[in-house]
Amino acid sequence: MRIAVIDENAARAAIIEQGLAEAGETEVFVISERHGLARAIEALDPDVVLIDLGNPSRDMLEEYFAVSRAVARPVAMFVDQSDDESIGNAIEAGVSAYIVDGMTSARIKPILNLAVRRFKAFSRLQNELQQARSALADRDIIEKAKRILMEKRGMSEPDAHSMLRKYAMNSNKRLADVADAIVMAETMLGGE
Repeated sequence: MRIAVIDENAARAAIIEQGLAEAGETEVFVISERHGLARAIEALDPDVVLIDLGNPSRDMLEEYFAVSRAVARPVAMFVDQSDDESIGNAIEAGVSAYIVDGMTSARIKPILNLAVRRFKAFSRLQNELQQARSALADRDIIEKAKRILMEKRGMSEPDAHSMLRKYAMNSNKRLADVADAIVMAETMLGGE
C-alpha cells in the first residue's frame, strides 16, 4: 500500500512513519510542504493519505479539507483539538477518519484500516446512489417516449413499450437510448 504522510512537523511525521513501519507498511512518502499539495499527492498516487495537522487554524483546516475533496482517496486526519464545526466540515469533505488528540504509533495501523474501510463503504454508497439516479432518469425518459408514441401513433402503453423494446433489441441499443432518441427527435420537430 502506498501511503502519503502530510505533516510540516518532522517529529510528528516520524511518529506516523514509525507506526506504519511497525505495521509492516513500507511504501511511505512524507510531504512536508503545503504549497502544491494536491499536485504532489497526484504525482505520488497513494492509496491512502494521512494528514497530521497538530493545532491547525481554520484556514489551514479548510485548505486540507479542499485537498481531501480533490484526491478521492481514503484520508485520515490527525488534530490536537477540534470543535463540532470542524468535525462536520471534515465529514463533508470526505475525510474517512478524523482523529482528535490520539496520535500514537500503536494506533496508526487501526486508524489506517478504519480510513480505508470507511472510504470503500462511502464510495460503494455513492456508486449505488449514482446507479439509482441513472435508473430513475432512464425510467423517466422511457415514460416520455412511450407518451409520445401513444399520442402520435395512438398506441396503448403496452404496445408503445413493446415497440421501444423491439427496436432496442433489433438495433442492439439500450431501451433508454432508443427512448432518448425519440424524445430528442420530438423536441427538435417542435413537439414537447
